Amino acid sequence: MSPPSLARGDQLPRIVTPPPGPPGPRARELAARLAAVEAPGVNTVVPGHPPILWQEALGANVLDVDGNLYIDLTSGFGVAAIGHRHPRVVAALAAQSGKLLHGLGDVHAHPGRVELAARLAALSPIPPMPDAQAFFAVSGAEAVEIALKTALLAGGATGRAGILAFEPAYHGVTLGALAATSRPEFRQPFAPHLHPHLTRLPFGAPPPEIDRVLARGDIAGVLVEPIVGREGVLVPPAGWLAAVAALCRERGALLIADEIFTGFGRTGTLFAVESEGVVPDLLCCGKALGGGVPIAAVLGRREVFRGWETPGEALHTSTFLGNPLACAAALAVLDILIEEDLPARAAALGQDLGERLQTWKDRFPAVAAVRGRGLLWGIELVSREAAKRLVEGALARGVLLLAGGPEGKVAQIVPPLIIAEEQLGVAIELLEEVLGDR
Repeated sequence: MSPPSLARGDQLPRIVTPPPGPPGPRARELAARLAAVEAPGVNTVVPGHPPILWQEALGANVLDVDGNLYIDLTSGFGVAAIGHRHPRVVAALAAQSGKLLHGLGDVHAHPGRVELAARLAALSPIPPMPDAQAFFAVSGAEAVEIALKTALLAGGATGRAGILAFEPAYHGVTLGALAATSRPEFRQPFAPHLHPHLTRLPFGAPPPEIDRVLARGDIAGVLVEPIVGREGVLVPPAGWLAAVAALCRERGALLIADEIFTGFGRTGTLFAVESEGVVPDLLCCGKALGGGVPIAAVLGRREVFRGWETPGEALHTSTFLGNPLACAAALAVLDILIEEDLPARAAALGQDLGERLQTWKDRFPAVAAVRGRGLLWGIELVSREAAKRLVEGALARGVLLLAGGPEGKVAQIVPPLIIAEEQLGVAIELLEEVLGDR
C-alpha cells in the first residue's frame, strides 16, 4: 500500500501498522539503531516503548516511517503553531538560503535580524520604540538564561541577587534555567552548581505570601509562566498575574514572563500576559517563533537591558545568534499569525473545545480535572498508568498526544492553531473512544 498523501496537512488519521498498531517494524528498527549510537536518556517519554519516527509533517499531520498518518495534538512541543512545514515558511527559507546561511553572531548582523528585532519590539506587550528591545537566543532555555542574567545585572547595583520562581514550573534544563525549573529529579544531580539565591513558592500563591518574600529586598527578578505549560497546564486565579506584576513594581523586582510555550497565539492572545493587561519587564519567547527553525528571544525594556552595555566583548552571545535562516522563518511566522489572526482562531476553537472537554470529568472515571485556555489544554488523569493508556490508545488510533507534569499524568492537547475543525473534532472523538474503553 502506498504511503498516504499529506495533501494540505488537513487529513484524518490512517493507521496501516497491524494491531496493536504503531510503532511499526521500520520505526522499531531505526529506534534500535539510534539507541546504539545516541547517548542514553533522550527518548524517555514512554520508557520501554519504542517511539515512532517521523518521516514527514505538514499542517496538522505527521507521517511516520511506516506510512502511518496522524493528527498532531502536540504541535511538536508547541513549535508548529502555524502548522508543520508552512509553505510560506518554506518559501522564506528557500529565498534566504540563496543569499546568506550564516552571519557573524554578535559582530556582523544582517538585514533580516534588524527587521525581526523591530517586528518583535512592535508586537511585544512592552511598549514599543523607543522602549522595547530584543535579545536573540537559539533556544527557550537560553532565553531564560539571558533573562535571569539580565535581572542579576540589573540587581547588581542594589545588591539584589535573588530570584523568585514558582512550583511547578519548567524553564529549561541548562544550568542557569535548571535552578528555576521545579522538578527535583531534574535538579538534584546538579544541585551543588545551581544558583544559590533562589526562592520558590507555589504557583498561584496568595499575593501577601509573595509580598513577604519581595519585602526582604533581595529579589532581583520574579520568573513566572503566565500559564504553567509542560508541568501540568495550570491556569492561575483571575487577577493573580496582575497582582504579582503590581508587587514587583512596588518592591523593585523585575517581572520575567516565560512565554516560550504560551506565546504567539497559543492561549487566545498573542501573548498570555495580555489577558490581564500585564506588562512584564522581560518576556522570554521561542518555540513557535521559528515555525520549526530554532530561534528564541528575550523582549525587554531598554532600561533593563542597560546592564549589558560593556566596552569589551559581549558578555553573552552565541555563534548562531540571529541566524539568517531563523530570522527569515520567524518573519514569515509573524506575518501568518497576524494576517490570519490565529490568536483569535485559537480563542474561538478553544472555547468550543473547552466546553466539550469540561464534560469529561463527569463522563469518564479516568479524568480527574480539565484545565486550559485557547488551544492549550491539560487533561489530568487519575494516575500515571491512566495517562499512559490514553497516550498509547491515541497513538494506536492515529492521534499524537503527550502526557507530562511532575507525576506524568496530565495529557496535553496542544494542536496547531491552523488545525481543521474536522481534524480536531475527530481527534477528540478518538480520545473519547480510548477513555470510554475500560
